[in-house]
Formats: sequence, C-alpha cells, structure tokens
Amino acid sequence: MKSRFVHMVCFCIAVFCLYATPQHAALPAVLSGGEPMPSLAPMLEASTPGVVNIATYASVSVTSPLLQDPFFRRFFNVPERRLRRSQSAGSGVIVDAEGGYIVTNSHVVDRADEINVTLADGRTLPAKLVGIDTQVDLAVLEVKSDRLTALPFADSSVLRVGDFVVAIGNPFGLEQTVTSGIISALGRSGLGIEGYEDFIQTDASINPGNSGGALVDLQGAVVGINTAIIAPGGGNVGIGFAIPSNIVTVIMRELIEHGEVRRGRIGLDVATLNPDLATAFGTGLIEGVVVMDVEPGSAADGAGLRTGDVITHLANRVARKVGDYRSQAAVTMIGDTLELDVVRDNETRRYSVVMTDDVVARVDGDRLDDRLGGAVFNDFRDESDPKDGGGVLVSEVDVNGSAYSYGLEDGDVIVAANRRRIHDVGGLWRAFKADAVLRLRIYRSGRYGELSIR
Repeated sequence: MKSRFVHMVCFCIAVFCLYATPQHAALPAVLSGGEPMPSLAPMLEASTPGVVNIATYASVSVTSPLLQDPFFRRFFNVPERRLRRSQSAGSGVIVDAEGGYIVTNSHVVDRADEINVTLADGRTLPAKLVGIDTQVDLAVLEVKSDRLTALPFADSSVLRVGDFVVAIGNPFGLEQTVTSGIISALGRSGLGIEGYEDFIQTDASINPGNSGGALVDLQGAVVGINTAIIAPGGGNVGIGFAIPSNIVTVIMRELIEHGEVRRGRIGLDVATLNPDLATAFGTGLIEGVVVMDVEPGSAADGAGLRTGDVITHLANRVARKVGDYRSQAAVTMIGDTLELDVVRDNETRRYSVVMTDDVVARVDGDRLDDRLGGAVFNDFRDESDPKDGGGVLVSEVDVNGSAYSYGLEDGDVIVAANRRRIHDVGGLWRAFKADAVLRLRIYRSGRYGELSIR
C-alpha cells in the first residue's frame, strides 16, 4: 500500500512539472540540422543605430479661461495671451552619414523653435531644419557629427503584400523600440491624412513617437518612413501607414538640394473611372483615371490631353485610381517629363508632358469660361506693384466679346474672385469652375473696384 502511494505521488509530481514548465523553455537552441534558430538580432544590431530620437521645443500661445472676462483683464492688467514652452517627440532616420542628413515627418518638426536629436549611442545633438514638405509629410534635418550610421534604402516598387517588415522608432519616448509585422496593403490613399497619399499599410505596431522612424525589410533596408496610424481607441490596432521609400528618396533629394520641393504642375482635373463615367464618356474601359477637365495653358493642355481621355499608365505604372495619379504627381518635379498612356476613341496614345511651375503666361478667355470670350489673360508678377506681387492681367479685350460687356478693360488686373486671392491664370480658371457667379476684385488705374460676372 505504501509503495502504491509513493508511486502515485511521483506520478503527480511528474505531471505537475510537465504542465508548469513554460512552453518556450522547451524550444531548442538549434534546429534539428544543427543550425541556430532564426533571429532578427544581427540585422537590428546593424540597423537600429540609424534611427534617432527627435525632441522638439516650441513656444505656444495659451489663453486662460479667466482672461476671457474683459473686466478681469483690465482690473489685473494682464495680457490676453501668454507663451508656454511645449515639447514633443518623434523619430528620424539617418540617410547620409557624411552630410549629417536625417529624414523625418514634417509634423514632428513643424513650428519647432528648437530641435535636438539623440543618437543610439546616447549623444544629443542640435539639429537644423534643411527643408520641409507638408504635402507628403516629410522633412530633412542636418546635424554636425562624426560616427553616424546611415541606413540604405530599398526599392519600394517591388514590395508585395505579405512581405515581412520591422518598425524601428521611439514610441512613447521608449528609445530604440522594435516591432515586426507584414505589409498589409500597398497604395493606400483617400485617408485624408496628407495632400499626396500612397501609403504602405502594415500591422507592425506603430504608436505615437514612431512618426518619422524606419520601416525596414529583413535585410535592414528602409522601405518606408512611418507616419500615421488608425487608432479609434487611442492605441495601436494593427493599422499603420508608412511613406514608400521611392517617394521619400525623391522628396529628400529636393529638400537637400533646393530647400523646398519644386513640383511641376500637370493641370488636370481627374476622377477614378466608374461605370457611370465610362458610360458618360463612351469608353469600354472598366478601370483607369478619366480626365474631367484640362487647365487652360497648363502642361497637359500643351501636350494635347483632352476631357474624356482615360489615363491607363503614368511613367509606365498602371493607373487604376486617382491616388495613382496623385502619387506620381508627388514625385514629378519641374522640368521632368511625365509619360502618359491614354485611351481616346478606343485607341491608346502616349503623351509626353513636360512639367512646368505654372500655367503658360497667355490664354484666351473663352478657354477659361464662355463669359470671358474676346479677352486675353496673362499671369501678372510685378512685385513692385501694390497688388501684392500677383494676379491676372487682362492684356486684350475685344469690344465685341462677352468679357467687354461685363466691364473688363485692357490693363485690368484681377486680384481676387469671391474674396479668394487669385495669383495666376490657373487660379482664375479654378474660381470659374467653383462658382456660377463671380465677384471679381479689379485693380485699374491705381484704384480697386468690383465686377460681377453672372
């Protein structure tokens, strides 16, 4: 009996030990063939020094609720607003070790009075803002230091949904935090986050403080710059977005070389093709980007594009939606030539659009609107004139045209439409598209006046 009891006790102890031992404790140190277990550690040891912590400081104007009372302000002789020192944090990626250049999000450093960068080795350096592009949410900083580690950039055009990626950054101020996941989607747009959207979506955990950090592949090359998350509850839910490396490369080169991004203007009003638009324009295509209107005098106008054209490819990339068009526009600079494959009358044609910084200086009024027939308009840029350096010059007016009947005269300069400032012919064209009735502010013979066009 005693022997049976001892055997039962030994059996219970064995069972307890089996279930109490953590499962991971039983993982082998090597695979069955003698190879070590796979690990991201070697890649991360080389990559994490290329990601930095960014701290910014700014003076913010604040108002106390008590100061809303005029009597209180007057009695105690206090100002309506006071300045408060605020601090925020984000991440950045070293892209040029020799030049000391760091790329980050524009929202991390925008309006900052002071920017400090902390490296992986603990050194803190002052940083200078080189340039900023709020449309894509990118900025470039410069630091003066040696012993910097720059990260290489991968070609984001070859990424596929399901590829493994790793996010490196400083979420919630926790330096050198690493999270992993996969690419969940490509070409995300229409989110209303930035002006130009062509995001990589990932389920790698991204949180506040990750902004501006690196999204890298398993070789440690940057495939994107982390920029935003969808967080309905305020925390990470596995939906993060990064700016593709190919876009980052173009933008940061412009910022380093010119201090700004000099995008060219295409001059197209476009929409994603759908069954209704396909029927309206008489095309048999089921996907593409349809040209709704062409800006008079624009690069697209000069190249020969027309309303109803369906763009199928931009720079040899398939164009399925407006986001594809806008993402290409984001990286097409002044002087670049953009190749467009267009279907018109069931025939595919190729157009070469040479990007300009503005519309062509001269355009006939009937190209802008039928009510402007008989007039010729030019961009006006005399900065010595009291019209604030911009507007649209009425260079010619035919007395038999409709523009003359509305009161336009030779030498008029249009400076505003319905209280919106007009700087060029393109702005005037967009104003006529937006409003059926326009009240124009005119500068004529040293005085300002108003004209209504109905």
